[in-house]
Amino acid sequence: MSKADSGRFTVGVFKDVLSAEKGIDALKDHGFPADALSIVAKQEKETAALVERVFGRPAESRELPGIGVVLAAGSLVEALEGSERDLSHVGLSAAMRRVGFQPHDGQIFEALTLRGGVLVAVRGEARAADALATLHNYGGGNAAIGAWSGRL
Repeated sequence: MSKADSGRFTVGVFKDVLSAEKGIDALKDHGFPADALSIVAKQEKETAALVERVFGRPAESRELPGIGVVLAAGSLVEALEGSERDLSHVGLSAAMRRVGFQPHDGQIFEALTLRGGVLVAVRGEARAADALATLHNYGGGNAAIGAWSGRL
C-alpha cells in the first residue's frame, strides 16, 4: 500500500454536477487550491465540462468495476491507483482503503457515484475539518475524513 497520500483526504458526494460545482467553488473560496481537489463521476458531458473548468484539462476516462465508465481527475485518483492499479481492478469501493476509509464508506461512495453523484475529494490533513464543514454545508453527502496517517 502506498503511503504517499494515505489517509489525507476528505470526501463527499454531491447529488449532481450543479451541486458539485457550487461545492467546489466554495472550497476554492475557502482557500483550497485546484491541485488539492479531485473529482470522480460517471462520464457525462456536464461532468467533462466541470473537470475541465476545475483542472484546466480533460479528465481521464476509465472503466471501474461496479460503476462503469467514469471521468476521474486529481490526486485522489493517483492515490487510489497506487503501483498495483487498484482502482481500475477492484473498483472505487475497495480502493478507498488506500486513503484510510473503511469498506462501508467505500461502498457508500461507490453507490452514490453509481446513481449519478459527483465524488469530490480534498487532499490535506491540516485543514481536513474545514474541508469537511464546507462539503457538508454545500450538499456533499456522506462527507467524511479518511483515517489520518499515524493516528490509527
